[in-house]
Amino acid sequence: MDINYELYKVFYHVATTLSFSEASKELFISQSAVSQSVKTLEKKLGQPLFYRTTKKVALTPAGELLLKHVEPAINLIRRGEDTISDESAMQFGQLHIGASDTICRYFLVPYLEKFHKKYPDVPIKITNATSYGCVDLLEHGNVDLIIVNYPNTKLSPSFINQTVLEFRDVFVANPDQFDVGDKPMTLRQINKFPIMMLDQKSTTSQYLHKLFLKHQLELVPEISLSSNDLLIDLAKIGLGVAFVPDYCVTAKRNKSLKVLETTEQIPTRRMVAATDPNLPTNSSIQAFLDLLPKIEQ
Repeated sequence: MDINYELYKVFYHVATTLSFSEASKELFISQSAVSQSVKTLEKKLGQPLFYRTTKKVALTPAGELLLKHVEPAINLIRRGEDTISDESAMQFGQLHIGASDTICRYFLVPYLEKFHKKYPDVPIKITNATSYGCVDLLEHGNVDLIIVNYPNTKLSPSFINQTVLEFRDVFVANPDQFDVGDKPMTLRQINKFPIMMLDQKSTTSQYLHKLFLKHQLELVPEISLSSNDLLIDLAKIGLGVAFVPDYCVTAKRNKSLKVLETTEQIPTRRMVAATDPNLPTNSSIQAFLDLLPKIEQ
């Protein structure tokens, strides 16, 4: 099927803005030209791509399916254009990473610093998202590389380049606010305290729910948030027991918190670097991967 790329480009802008007028502004063409391009594409594909009413525009099922295929292609072309247009990146290419704010703050910063000192002319972009969200970013071509927690039900093992860290999740509490004692506690005992954890959109939440289910316990968190740092802050003031990665709670930074030892073993998890194996790995990505730890599994 021979369809002009410009038609897909117009479709992409309408689909992502859900507005013919906004798409016309982004493309610097008239709204009637946008409308005509969409109609032409729909005719060629033999499918309506948008529901149109006087109040809103929405994607049809066919439009949603097409967007899933068009978006990665558009982003890949954009990345190529950005690389070519920047003379400093001609030989090396930019580095665009997807990672959660926790991973950025507690793991990535020193490696980004090393990379920037070694390759100061290479542009670095970082997009924050949950570990699940980062997989979506990678699959849609919005980033070159992601650093995420694993296991991750969205991430195919074929995407994983290397394990960069092994860590264990821990429960932390303010011992002045909760009678946690000095002996290891069972998960059942800990579950009697108000539990604070990341929200259900995170790999950590899914992991903890599975752990409790394995031990035939119902987990009903008192507080669910999107930030580990905020969970730690709330644990410090005694609002509950927080469940966070151990690398977030160094003794120097969190003197008022106590890590609760458990009688049940909490398995370790991994932090992994992943790229899309269907796309070429540019020099900047490989150079950054070479700076990261490589932990054998």
